[in-house]
Amino acid sequence: MTAFKRDILIGLMFVVGILGFISGEFIVSTIMFGSAALFSNMLLSPRLRN
Repeated sequence: MTAFKRDILIGLMFVVGILGFISGEFIVSTIMFGSAALFSNMLLSPRLRN
């Protein structure tokens, strides 16, 4: 998976989290925000070490 595709995936998870929050689906929103944050941190960690 290229860096561009990873960024799109993280962005989509964030947007789905926002839309879930607006529509009142707080469980979906929490899961999407959490997974976007974890996935983003897992991908950024090796880049910062090099």
